[in-house]
Amino acid sequence: MTDKIIPCLWYDDDGEAAARFYVSLLPDSRIDAVHRSPIDTPSGSADTVLMVEFTLAGRSYLALNGGPAFKLNPAVSFMIMTDDQAETDRLWNALIADGGEESQCGWLTDRWGLSWQITPRRLMQLTTDPDQARAKAAMSAMMKMRKIDIATLERAVADA
Repeated sequence: MTDKIIPCLWYDDDGEAAARFYVSLLPDSRIDAVHRSPIDTPSGSADTVLMVEFTLAGRSYLALNGGPAFKLNPAVSFMIMTDDQAETDRLWNALIADGGEESQCGWLTDRWGLSWQITPRRLMQLTTDPDQARAKAAMSAMMKMRKIDIATLERAVADA
C-alpha cells in the first residue's frame, strides 16, 4: 500500500467477501492482498483472513475482520458518482441485493452495513443550478426519492 491515508472498514469476519463484491462493481478495482492472522483473534482463529487490501475505483482500502466489537454506520458513507440512469440502477440494485436496505435521497446500506450514496452527476448539476427555482425544484423532487430517478428530476426542473 502506497497511499498515505487508507480507509479501513471493520467487519465481523467477512471482509474478504465484502471486498470481493465491491471490486466487482467498479472499473479500476481489484483485490491487492489477502493477509491471514498469525494468531487467534476475536474475529477468528489463526490462519483465518484478518485483512484484505483492495483498490476500489483507483483508491486503496483495507477490510479488517476485527470481530463484533464495532459496527459500520451511516456517519461515514461512500458516494459513487454515476453517469446515467443505467449505471445508477445497476449499482443500486447490486448494493441492496441480499439484505441491503434502501434509505432516502440516493442513500442505501449494503448487506454488511456500509452506507453508500448512489448519486447521478446530473443530480449534483441540478441541485446546484444557479437558477434558484430550478435548484429548489430538483432538491424537492430528490427529497421524495429513494433511488434517484434522473427523468423525474428533469421533469421537476422543466416545470420550475
